[in-house]
Amino acid sequence: METERIQSLDPESTRIASLGPCRVPSSVARRARGGNDISYVSDEDRILIDVNLARIGRQLERGEPPAAYELAGPRRMLFFDPSKLKCALVTCGGLCPGLNDIIRSIVFELHYGYGVRTIFGVRYGLKGFIARYGYDMMPLTPAAVVNIHERGGVVIGSSRGPEDIEEIVDTLERMSIGILFMIGGDGTMRAATAIADAVLRRGLKIAIVGVPKTIDNDILLVSRSFGFDTAVEVSTRAILSASNEAEGYPNGIGLIKLMGRESGFIAATATLAQQDVNFVLIPEVDFDLEGPHGLLASLERRLADRGHAVIVAAEGAGQKFFAGEPVERDASGNIRLKDIGLFLKQRILEHFQRRGIEISIKYIDPSYMIRSLPANANDRVFCNFLGRNAVHAGMAGKTDLLIGNWNNHFVHVPMKLLAGRRKHVDPRGMLWRSVLEATGQGPLKNP
Repeated sequence: METERIQSLDPESTRIASLGPCRVPSSVARRARGGNDISYVSDEDRILIDVNLARIGRQLERGEPPAAYELAGPRRMLFFDPSKLKCALVTCGGLCPGLNDIIRSIVFELHYGYGVRTIFGVRYGLKGFIARYGYDMMPLTPAAVVNIHERGGVVIGSSRGPEDIEEIVDTLERMSIGILFMIGGDGTMRAATAIADAVLRRGLKIAIVGVPKTIDNDILLVSRSFGFDTAVEVSTRAILSASNEAEGYPNGIGLIKLMGRESGFIAATATLAQQDVNFVLIPEVDFDLEGPHGLLASLERRLADRGHAVIVAAEGAGQKFFAGEPVERDASGNIRLKDIGLFLKQRILEHFQRRGIEISIKYIDPSYMIRSLPANANDRVFCNFLGRNAVHAGMAGKTDLLIGNWNNHFVHVPMKLLAGRRKHVDPRGMLWRSVLEATGQGPLKNP
């Protein structure tokens, strides 16, 4: 539970590592056309993690300082001299709306905000650091990235899978890179922490700054991740299409599989946005297929009552039905999920055939179309804040951190705080309760 994790935090757990004292005056105010009216941020500016008044009050009564994140933003003094700095950006893992927006914002802030002129894009993820793959670095200038936000995908490419950490650090040292910006999911952040540790062991002055990427919005202790808003928006169109198909035929069923390996935030949120859905299946909530309260019997009652139905299934839902099948993993080590969408379609068809009931079922899987789309307006704005604040953190010599959003503020989050942990839909929380109220589906679980 995220609440339990919040309550276990202390001020030391949120401390941000630094490469050393900052002695270079910032150029941000001079380069901003407004003159010296830039609002600089101090390391003393902090955002409370737990905002429950009663719990905070009890902590203060015990003399315990509450845990808080450093506020992100430009610092008055810098660790790096922008005129001598070289930076690199790398993206890893699957595609996600907003990747190009992050790259564009980082390049613009480095170039126009700080005057950094040497910026490289590492081609095809961590493979781009490894000599045997033969990928050249991609120079990134404002002219090269000015229109990339209008495209989907990622302009510098991506890849999955681990690479040798020491060889990556060798390349960073050989190229005299001062700041490495790493954009990726949980595996990427683990790699970023390993790189930061290796840099520290060698006594190098290289800042490692992460921008967390997960379309599923499942980063623990971070309110929102980029790409999620776009995914929900496009998912509602898939739900609308499935609803129209279902209503167009006798006993019509629209079945949609959405992203969500371990967390059902997209499925739940898209359902509330469109409210044409009758059954939602997510990884956090168990369900049965057979039996009087299972999905199939509930679906049959719905068709008898209303003549059509719409089902949304997150990709990680119902994996228990594949128990005993061989486990496969992708290049990143993630378990390859079995296709719950096609499984449900087949089981629904078989159920109604046995019952002698004619149905019309339409199956929609928009996952890869969503992942490769350009970001919508809300995500673009969000990516702009993430990218620029990543630059501010790196220029101040902060390292082994990621930029997150918490309590409506952009903050510095230690990477080690989140490694290997995910945020989940709370089956007793407001989001899932609202889904149950919107769908009326009931527990879908036999006593």
